[in-house]
Amino acid sequence: MSRINGAAAKEGENMNVRKAAAGDASRLAEIEVFSYRLNFYPIFKTDAYFFSELSVPVLTEEYLREPERIENSFVYDDGVVKGFIRINGKEIEKLFVEPAFTGRGIGSALLSRAVGLGADNLLVLEKNLNAIRFYERLGFRLTDEKQRVDDTCEFLIRMKRGN
Repeated sequence: MSRINGAAAKEGENMNVRKAAAGDASRLAEIEVFSYRLNFYPIFKTDAYFFSELSVPVLTEEYLREPERIENSFVYDDGVVKGFIRINGKEIEKLFVEPAFTGRGIGSALLSRAVGLGADNLLVLEKNLNAIRFYERLGFRLTDEKQRVDDTCEFLIRMKRGN
């Protein structure tokens, strides 16, 4: 077993993580849309955004129009793309696992790949306690850095790996 700060990852998990390709765009969009609705709609409750503006076809087009989104992404693919992570330098920009597949080590495998590539920080929604606990189990710690989410009373908090 490989380890990320004490959290075990099953052998073979990282073998299922590969660089994303243009053909993954619609699957990435699907995972992102449903994850946003499940995890963030209960906090923000903006129907117009979550159920009109945020859609799989629109997000797929954005992925294809902005190829760096795909170029900076890795997918967990064991025959089905079940999650993805996007990094930008040392920052993790997105980490989503298909809601039907959470709790199976997919997020840990994706995070392990990003950490292996030098990623050491991310922003997490202050109210997303499940995500905060997940990142803490994998060696990330909350910092004092906060930023307001545009036009809301919600905050993002920076988490860093290590000291």
